[in-house]
Amino acid sequence: MAKLRCPDRVHVLLLGTGGREHAIAWKLRQSRRLGTLWVEADANAGLREIGRVCPEPTNDPFRLARWCEREDVSLVVIGPEGPLAADYATKLADPPRRVVFGPSREAAQLEWDKAFAKQVMRAASVPTADSRVFTDAEQALAFVASRRDGCVVKATGLCAGKGVVVCKTAAEARAAVEDCLVKKVFGDAGASILIEDRLEGPEVSVLALCDGSSFWILDPAQDHKRVGVGDTGPNTGGMGAFSPTPRATPELLRIVERDVLVPTIDALKRMEIPFRGVLYAGLMLTPAGPKVLEFNTRFGDPETQPILARLKGDLVELCWATATGQLDEVDLSFDSRAACCVVVCSKGYPGSYPKGLEIEGLDDAKAIERAPGEDVLLFHAGTSIKGGKVVTAGGRVLGVTALAANLERASELASLAASKIRFDGAFFRPDIGRPRAAQPV
Repeated sequence: MAKLRCPDRVHVLLLGTGGREHAIAWKLRQSRRLGTLWVEADANAGLREIGRVCPEPTNDPFRLARWCEREDVSLVVIGPEGPLAADYATKLADPPRRVVFGPSREAAQLEWDKAFAKQVMRAASVPTADSRVFTDAEQALAFVASRRDGCVVKATGLCAGKGVVVCKTAAEARAAVEDCLVKKVFGDAGASILIEDRLEGPEVSVLALCDGSSFWILDPAQDHKRVGVGDTGPNTGGMGAFSPTPRATPELLRIVERDVLVPTIDALKRMEIPFRGVLYAGLMLTPAGPKVLEFNTRFGDPETQPILARLKGDLVELCWATATGQLDEVDLSFDSRAACCVVVCSKGYPGSYPKGLEIEGLDDAKAIERAPGEDVLLFHAGTSIKGGKVVTAGGRVLGVTALAANLERASELASLAASKIRFDGAFFRPDIGRPRAAQPV
């Protein structure tokens, strides 16, 4: 793509309706270049407050492209994985009039097809767990029965963060296989599965902006997937995250750049698949070094909240540079403060949960007493407006993000603010970012 200079005034369409997108919108609003910020009609209450609602249905990319043309939208920012898998990045792009921040369907295959991701990693010698792919339940069950150690069973398609089961016993592995290949609980997304070795160690998320040729590594984050205090209970979409993490040492980032990011991007280039967007490497720090658990091809949620809270600079310009191959002309820097995001959830999450519960205490959370140089941000996730009031509309309801001089204080401040938010059954993890969780390995 020829280099296109960022216009002085950029009308932006943001796709996605969750906490990640509210954080993106909040950062876009700070840009001196931003014109109109358009959001989806079913966006959460926070997004609707700071963006203008797009009147077109976002599930029809052809109509959406025509609408973008009429409204002179020159930048589309794609938040979630669904539109990427549906190739919205290609269908909505119309350079030089309009560019898209987000990879093509082919490049996003690193996320929506875990078997493809494993093939790329093997071809590029990227460190990852050994695995096998199965489509036949009997063969998969026989393989599970032959194993002595635990394993991880993954649906290869997109399952909204629910298609991965870490199995400590053979019985858990059998149940996971049967859920995917016999009961079809994930539909086509679970028509094939990966069974891979279960790795041990702490996890770190490393995100990089890639423009097809060069890339920038963002300050790393660490998230907590388990629903319960002390990383107990079932996996969720994410109960909280913090940035930076002391586990991501300069030496570790050099290893990740050399052994993960560069070979993966080069492997895609050899396949004539340029990657433009966010490449997210979920890593486990094993005794043998960092290994890739999975790739995402967009900003993570809730990692985006603390990362963007600390990011300095103009996000419109940054998205434009990423989409047009000009990252080499951009400088990135981050706030020296630590950021911690605590997710307030609905009772029952990650299982079934009620909706439509009135949320109180939002102003109290933003107004908690804090020292100079400390900030509290509320990012809406699963919320909506009903009768003029903010109500729950999802399992993960709000991401309370605090910035402070150190991680311990940011964690304390985020938890204090989260405690002010009230609705029936509200809960959160008060240990996100606490010293034990954040200590180096």
